[in-house]
Amino acid sequence: MSVPAYWVAHVTVTDPVAYQAYRTAAAPVLARFGARFLALGGTQEPLEGHARPHTVIVEFADAETARACHASADYQATIALRTPGAEVDLTLVEGL
Repeated sequence: MSVPAYWVAHVTVTDPVAYQAYRTAAAPVLARFGARFLALGGTQEPLEGHARPHTVIVEFADAETARACHASADYQATIALRTPGAEVDLTLVEGL
């Protein structure tokens, strides 16, 4: 039985135009891998420690699919768009 997996991204946007270009290009790639956004940079309240201004949580069917999406040539091409527009920490987390 597979368990869902999540990308948890902590993001500091440094260039909103470049970051929007990344989001536009990444959306169809993520859709092809069945990704579902659970959080997309909404209001957040750090309760302990430090946080970047935006958090994005994306759900995948399983860790294998999440890894395949990240490794895909199409998604890797979107990273080139994101790099000048944001600083990102991205973690893969398996669910229960």
